[in-house]
Amino acid sequence: MGRKILFITTDQQRHDSLGCNGGEIARTPVVDALVASGINYRRAYNQNTVCMPARSTMLTGQYVRTHGVFANGVPLPVDAPSVAAHLAKEGGYRTALLGKAHFEPGFDLEHQWQENALADSDSTGPMRGFDHVELAMHTAAVLGNPIQHYGKWLLREHPGAEEGFAGLLSAESGGDTGAPETTINPVPREWYHTDWIADRTIAYLDSLADDEDWFVWMSFPDPHHPWDPPASELHRVNWRDLDLPPGHPGSPDEIREVLAQKPAHWLAWYEGTWRNQEGGPGRFKPGALTDDQIREINAMAHVMNELIDDACGRVLGRVAERGWDADTDVFFTTDHGELQGDFGFVYKGPFHTDALMRLPFVWRPAPSANVAPAEVSEPVGHVDLAPTLCDIAGVSSADWMQGDALPSAPGSSRERMLCEWDSQFPGYGMHLRSIYRDGWLCTAYERSTKGEPNGLENFNLGGHTPESSVEYDGTEGELYRVEDEPYQFRNRWDDPDYRVVKKDLVADLYDSLPAERSPKLKVERPA
Repeated sequence: MGRKILFITTDQQRHDSLGCNGGEIARTPVVDALVASGINYRRAYNQNTVCMPARSTMLTGQYVRTHGVFANGVPLPVDAPSVAAHLAKEGGYRTALLGKAHFEPGFDLEHQWQENALADSDSTGPMRGFDHVELAMHTAAVLGNPIQHYGKWLLREHPGAEEGFAGLLSAESGGDTGAPETTINPVPREWYHTDWIADRTIAYLDSLADDEDWFVWMSFPDPHHPWDPPASELHRVNWRDLDLPPGHPGSPDEIREVLAQKPAHWLAWYEGTWRNQEGGPGRFKPGALTDDQIREINAMAHVMNELIDDACGRVLGRVAERGWDADTDVFFTTDHGELQGDFGFVYKGPFHTDALMRLPFVWRPAPSANVAPAEVSEPVGHVDLAPTLCDIAGVSSADWMQGDALPSAPGSSRERMLCEWDSQFPGYGMHLRSIYRDGWLCTAYERSTKGEPNGLENFNLGGHTPESSVEYDGTEGELYRVEDEPYQFRNRWDDPDYRVVKKDLVADLYDSLPAERSPKLKVERPA
């Protein structure tokens, strides 16, 4: 008989957003308390910096090039392996996913994929090894159509409340400062998706018998944009009181000086000559952001993070009331980070920097396991979650899992973690490969494949076919000593003093990457 597992994820949350990781604005006492009695992984990295690939790695325990979801808009095959299914089959676990899944395209008003079809048919699963699912995305409705279970619930129980949310990927200005995708949302807190997910998680737990083993994935859509938490909670962090984040270089001239050291699309995005079509609204131009808009976006994100922490506290409280706490392992992480003012940017995209790659990553082993609290600095990643869950459940890891069980103390032999980026739009064709090892973050840019078909060319984009204004020949890259350059301002890729280091890291990167799935899966939607 294994232990119970509560797996908590957020969406687009920075490593430094938590108090236990040096965050000084959002109050996160619940997660900080998990760290105090558990393990804090200081160098945890994702295997891709956008939602669908990262989430597919969590579910499958595989690298991106193995499970095949190399970009948003690539649906995870229906026969893909699932750690939830493995725990259910081998360990007799009850399994549930409450909140955001996003293993399949969200741009799916026709309900072609199961995630969006379930709520429409009043079904709660099963889905991908989960006995029970109740799903939510970042907004409740699009063009009046409810999105997943949360949207259907909100429009049925509280019609009109969906109108207070900001439009996803609209770049529409709002809030106090005119910041993109920001609004003062009048939705009552108890109707907002963060509290709804906690409510549905508690309801599911209450449906279980005391002696059942369970694996519950509680997955919050926040603090991903749009930045629109309930207006009643904005008093928590006043944007007017915030400084610019430490990853912001300062003036526009200082921003340009930092970006000029990097491959061309960095500065081109800031100047508005290149569009970050794959990481945010295509019409958004960072150079137009005001300092106050960055402050307001950050304040909204901090409020979202506090609400998530509160929700975690409610669920953990219910676990304790059921008498399960001593036998329950708790994980807390996210799929990827957020630029959130670093380099003068917001959103995400093909920018392999700690702001997007480095994760909050916490494991509080069940107290009955008698694991001492620890900080682990060796690199770990999403790919390591599945085998760790198997260890907790007392079942063997499946042969399709590619990671290793997480170390519970410092001193392991772990050396590296890998991250990749591949474009979803044929007109972009960008490919980044990164390795973190020995305190170095190294990213090799492969030759651009702009114009080569990948499947998305068959989808009607309304006559709009995005194309990159930047192409790479395969000689470009980035190299940072992250302990000395925590915000990666100084790129040493072309510095002759680091030629040997770069050569060694690039060789290790390509020696360590698994074989790529062939044929590649097709991109079927833009997100």
